[in-house]
Amino acid sequence: MIGFLRWARGISLGVLNSVAKFVVLLVMIAAVFAIIGVVRGDGLPSNMVLTLDLRNSLPDSFAAPAFALGKKPLTVVDTVLALDRAGRDSRVKGVFMKVGGAEMPVPQAEELAEALKRFRATGKFVIAYSQGFFSTGLGDYLVATPANEIWMQPKAVFSASGAAAGSIFFRGLFDKIDAVPQIAKRADYKSAADTYMEKGYTPADREQMTALLQSWYDSASTATAAARKLDPAKVLAALDKSPQFAADAKSAGLIDVLGYDDQAERSAREKGNDAESVPMREYIEATEDESRYGDGQKIALIEASGEIVDGTAGGDGLFASNTVIAGDDFADAIRQATDDKRIKAILLRVDSPGGSVTASDQILHALKEAQSAGKPVIVSMGTLAASGGYYISASADRIIAQPGTITGSIGVLTGKVSFGKSLEKLGIGTDELGIGKNALFNSTFTPFTEEQWQNLNHQADVIYADFTQKVAAGRRLPIEKVREIAKGRVWSGADAKSRGLVDDLGGFWTAVDAAKKAAKLDAGAHVTFVQYPRHRGFFENLDRMFGDTAAGAQALQTMETLANSPIGRALSEAVSETPRGRVELRATGLPVN
Repeated sequence: MIGFLRWARGISLGVLNSVAKFVVLLVMIAAVFAIIGVVRGDGLPSNMVLTLDLRNSLPDSFAAPAFALGKKPLTVVDTVLALDRAGRDSRVKGVFMKVGGAEMPVPQAEELAEALKRFRATGKFVIAYSQGFFSTGLGDYLVATPANEIWMQPKAVFSASGAAAGSIFFRGLFDKIDAVPQIAKRADYKSAADTYMEKGYTPADREQMTALLQSWYDSASTATAAARKLDPAKVLAALDKSPQFAADAKSAGLIDVLGYDDQAERSAREKGNDAESVPMREYIEATEDESRYGDGQKIALIEASGEIVDGTAGGDGLFASNTVIAGDDFADAIRQATDDKRIKAILLRVDSPGGSVTASDQILHALKEAQSAGKPVIVSMGTLAASGGYYISASADRIIAQPGTITGSIGVLTGKVSFGKSLEKLGIGTDELGIGKNALFNSTFTPFTEEQWQNLNHQADVIYADFTQKVAAGRRLPIEKVREIAKGRVWSGADAKSRGLVDDLGGFWTAVDAAKKAAKLDAGAHVTFVQYPRHRGFFENLDRMFGDTAAGAQALQTMETLANSPIGRALSEAVSETPRGRVELRATGLPVN
């Protein structure tokens, strides 16, 4: 036995010694790279053109771990911040970007177009190139319109023409398989419930979708006419001819040059005096500390992107990432920003369809506490800030949205779909046991009883009344007006502004200006952003990982790969949008381009 203990002790000391050596090695490597970094600077050339590929969809923002397999995805917020730095960087002569194919939502295109115009205002150029505008939506083309020149490949298709939406309705299927959908909504326009309860658009849903699409069409076509210096009527006439070839689009003044990608990029480099091409991601990685850790006045930047969920996102370990707005994490982040005496204001970037009522309320409470402590809160809305996304924004000192931002949806839904009879049709038996009158309240096998259905509707009434009251208080609006513009209806940012739900139209930098003003900072003051939630450092994550086996780490990696596959994402989205038997603040089935 003593021999065994000596052997075990030797093995343990050997393992600990190996771990210690590994950690020391990492520290030495980090030190070497730090020294090299000081000597080399950021490693970027002295004369460059940034290349930006916008042919794939971008997340609005993304709270990534400090260390993970693969690179953090390029986001809209990253790009907006980088274009601002590039505008002040004498080494950067211009931007060459590829567009078309992303089916970019109009409000996202508005945000990026505004950032590109801000970049051009510094005296630098933008050249856009497309092998084809394949989507009939206007976003992919709208983001190109601030460019000095828009190039297209000869014989490429120009399909940009308008705004459209569609939805799938399951009621007909449910009737065929004897599934029982019981979804309560507050109120008429809360269309997320209609996916399960209806066979097509209701009159209310058709009304709100038509108004939203018209707003997108109007704002995008007006912005195009202004950017291209064209008569608005001629822009509409040209769009009505799509799909058309690149030569036709050129004749109509929608693009400038026919040519190929190598020719367009070579033209950009020549315009930059034989500048080197540098990918935007590489520029961001080399310079992002300037935005986040400079010596200017400090503003907290909290990027709330994704579904709102209870608890924590579980950001432990090397493979963790935050693609949801977790109540515990974000409330804690807001409290950290509140307690930090350096922070002059909180800038909350919201891109969310909503989700959990309790998590939304937890986050709103933390924001109100920040305001009570003297920290102004400014909300910058991305593509979508609806339902719970609007709820967490309601008390802000100022709300800034793009004209096309999807917002509002002040309403709730709750319920479930029961599949007991459907399974019987397949010969599958079900049986349940429950102790307590309503232990099986959320059963997916049996429908609600009449008493349970009344209970559910009472919950919906209470939460809806609370939601509207919080909006009335936060926006300083009469409750009667809030009830009139609520009803679960989504609005474009432009329509929301005229109804008092949004203060100003604009993008990220409009919100930054509002934050400066609210914090009583000079309008021209340089600011740096302190990002919350705080990212754990590599060694902190490494310490948390020592308790896991190598097999466990490999399993986590495999699960992450599966979850990020197209099938995994589709399944995850379908499951996340299914009613869960509790009251939710959720907006789904909305147009994307």
